[in-house]
Amino acid sequence: MILKKANVLIVDDDPDVLTAVKLLLKTEAQEVITEKNPENINWLLQRNQVDLVLLDMNYNSAINTGNEGIYWLRKVKEWKPNVCVIMITAYGDIDLAVRSLKEGANDFIVKPWHNEKLLDTIKDLLDKKEGVKTVKSATKSATGSTDILGESEAMEDVFHKVNKIAPTDANILILGENGTGKDLMAKAIHERSMRANKPFIKVDVGALTDTLFESELFGHKKGAFTDAREDRPGRFEDAQGGTLFLDEIGNISLQQQAKLLTVLQNREVTRLGTNKPIDIDIRLICATNVPLQELANENKFRKDLIYRINTVEITMPPLRRRNNDIVLLAKHFAKVYSSKYAKPALDLDSSAINKLRTYNFPGNVRELQYSIERAVIMADGHLLTSDDLIFSSLETAVETIELENVPLSTMEKSAILRVIDKHNGNITRAAKELGLTRTALYRRLSKYDI
Repeated sequence: MILKKANVLIVDDDPDVLTAVKLLLKTEAQEVITEKNPENINWLLQRNQVDLVLLDMNYNSAINTGNEGIYWLRKVKEWKPNVCVIMITAYGDIDLAVRSLKEGANDFIVKPWHNEKLLDTIKDLLDKKEGVKTVKSATKSATGSTDILGESEAMEDVFHKVNKIAPTDANILILGENGTGKDLMAKAIHERSMRANKPFIKVDVGALTDTLFESELFGHKKGAFTDAREDRPGRFEDAQGGTLFLDEIGNISLQQQAKLLTVLQNREVTRLGTNKPIDIDIRLICATNVPLQELANENKFRKDLIYRINTVEITMPPLRRRNNDIVLLAKHFAKVYSSKYAKPALDLDSSAINKLRTYNFPGNVRELQYSIERAVIMADGHLLTSDDLIFSSLETAVETIELENVPLSTMEKSAILRVIDKHNGNITRAAKELGLTRTALYRRLSKYDI
């Protein structure tokens, strides 16, 4: 969706902010709605077709924790799950940004902002929202789901295993490097299961602190802790009857592992602030890029939990082991993004195909996808050439590090800083060029104290 056709709702208790943003968007958007009182959000969402919400983090000058914004973010996502939300904050706190993203925000912007940056962020989100619809309607794969394409021997083995285990209720552990499509495979398994018409709930457990882990997964009662303003079910309850997908399971602490194991053994959860257990009926899928057996040998991951989550194991092969699939995927992404960006159908010439086949793709399918998207955007003719293909600077930096024996963290931090600076602080665009999700980029920003 282009901004010219979009309706934007701005919610902020500062009238100067409302005026400034309305003036900025007045000639850019179809309609701009402003509101000082967040209590009126639901009424406005019901009366108007809103495509994007700009939501302030704080509505009480004496409280500057961002908790008010998180509360209203949850409400917006409850009332209108498909609406894009950008959080506005005067406090550039990475932890708070990660929390808002985890709760469903699409991005955040810090006051004072540059108008061009805010416009770019809004346009990118609306374009991406439209692009997701296009991708979701793309060619179906051997799994019966969307977006997982493959003709290589390595992927045929994966599809064969999926066809065997998807209809069962067996717990599944999906292994593989970053960017290999573990989350898409989890969704594909759900779609081919007996629970396909029930919820599919994904949780990035690797991003949860010990404090948030229980509340997020198991739920809480009103008053259980400072910010518990209402009863809230956890993700286990949200997934009742369906599938719960726990991503980055290898990154949770031993304390979190113990709590998760108890729930899986008893098949019941107890919300924080209560003593009443609630029976759960879910199919569990977990994913990690960490070798769990190595962690278990180092006493960093419980072996009894591995047995619980790993009834069947699926390993997503890296793209370098799927050589026959690279051109297939590249042509698929070229078709998708040609349609998204209203360009004529683009094909790949022999030089582009040769370059793809000889590149190692350390960022896997995700890197290939973003490389083709950039190539389609920049292409002038009807063919993509080798000159149009530019691979991720982050992944290139990683390869250089290994050759030069420079600490990985040093070069990764340098690459992140360079790309963020290139895009003038636009996190969405920086993450896209680096081949990362916004959440993953925010975690790296926090890790390197950027």
